Amino acid sequence: MIDTPPGPGFDSPTVNLPKEFEAVVRARRSVRKFESTPIPEEVVKKCLELALLAPTSSNLQCWEFYWIKNPEVRKEIDIAFLSQPAATTAPTMIIAVGRTKTWDRNRKLMLELFEKTEGIPESAKDYYKKIVPVAYSNGPLGIIGLIKRIIVTVVGIKKPIPREPVSESQMITWAAKTTALACENLMLAFASFGYDSCPMEGLDSKRVSKLLDLPRDAKVVMGISAGKRAVGGLYGPQIRFDSSLFIKKI
Repeated sequence: MIDTPPGPGFDSPTVNLPKEFEAVVRARRSVRKFESTPIPEEVVKKCLELALLAPTSSNLQCWEFYWIKNPEVRKEIDIAFLSQPAATTAPTMIIAVGRTKTWDRNRKLMLELFEKTEGIPESAKDYYKKIVPVAYSNGPLGIIGLIKRIIVTVVGIKKPIPREPVSESQMITWAAKTTALACENLMLAFASFGYDSCPMEGLDSKRVSKLLDLPRDAKVVMGISAGKRAVGGLYGPQIRFDSSLFIKKI
C-alpha cells in the first residue's frame, strides 16, 4: 500500500505549502505522447482515491471513474478516442462519467451514516430527507421539473432562489461540473507522483458508453490518459492569455 506523497503537516515550519501547491499545478501539463512504462497500480489507485476527495454538490458524489485495464476493451476505447496519440500511447486510461440518477442512492447512504453518527443536527437530516428529493428530482417526463421551473420563476421575482436543476439537461450539467472537479484532483494527484496526464474530450461518447455498458443516466465527461511523458510529448510551451481577460474585479 503506497502512502500519500511525503510532506509535513500544515503546522510545520519547514514547508511552504503555497509553493509546493504551485509546483504541482505548474507541473501538470496536457501531454500528448507517453512512454510505455506503466504506472504502478498502487499509484493509480491512490490518485483515484484522491480524486474522490474533490468537492461535490450536497456531497452526492455523482461521479464514476472507469479504469480501463482489459487490453481488448482498451483497444476499442483508443479507437473511440479517435486514435489520438494521447490515448494510444498512454499506459493508463481512465474514463470519467457523471451520473444524474445516483443522487437518491447516495442521499440514503448519507442518512444511514447520520444514524450511526452522534451529534448530527436534525436540520442536516431534514435536508437529505426533504430538500434533496425536491431539488434533484424532475419526475417522469420531466413533469416535476416543469412545476419547479414555474415555481422558481414566480418566487424568484421577489427573492433569490436556486433555479437549477429543473430539467434533465441541467442535471447533466450538474453532474458534469462535479465530475470535472474530481478530474482536476486526479490530474494534480498524478502530477504530485511525478506522472503526466491529458484530459480528452475528443471522443465518440456513444461508442464509449456502449463499451463501458453505461446506464442511460451516465454521461461521459472526459477521458484522462496518464503516464511518463515521452520526448515530444509536449507540443509547445504552455500558452495562457493575459489574466485580465478572465479575472474580473467588481
